Amino acid sequence: MRDLLTCYRWPLVTLLLTGMVGFAARSAIGRVYGAAEAVDLLNALSRAGLYLGSAVATASATIIALMLTLIGMIRRMDKDFDQDAYRDVAMVARLSTITLLVALLLLMAFALPIGEFEELPSSWFENVYNGLFAGTVLMVGLAAATVVLIYTTLMRVMTKITPGDEV
Repeated sequence: MRDLLTCYRWPLVTLLLTGMVGFAARSAIGRVYGAAEAVDLLNALSRAGLYLGSAVATASATIIALMLTLIGMIRRMDKDFDQDAYRDVAMVARLSTITLLVALLLLMAFALPIGEFEELPSSWFENVYNGLFAGTVLMVGLAAATVVLIYTTLMRVMTKITPGDEV
């Protein structure tokens, strides 16, 4: 666990900062006072969430494909890459896969029609809104952490293949 915190400090910090911003945004929205207001908020969130989710899903799928390319490049270079470079690439692939799955689940949830159902308690809409908002924040946080991890991984690779000391 200590190695995980040490090796992936900046991606974890990015994920936590994104979570805090998401919590602050949710707190700024305030309490949902009724089913009608919750439905309005759900409609607004789903419109934005569909675009955001599809963009994150596309980015995650692209990152996974690019990690395969990076592995091939590293193996061809055979420049004394240590296990850390391969571990980072594997972690990028894991994060991208998790992000892609979260994005796909959110896209499926956002595509559901939202209406006023008299049989459902009004708290149901608020709970759905909170769940979808939290899922959106998680998806963005995972994507941000993946970007930071890609940066650190690329810097590790570039320091191995760049002649001289400056990168």
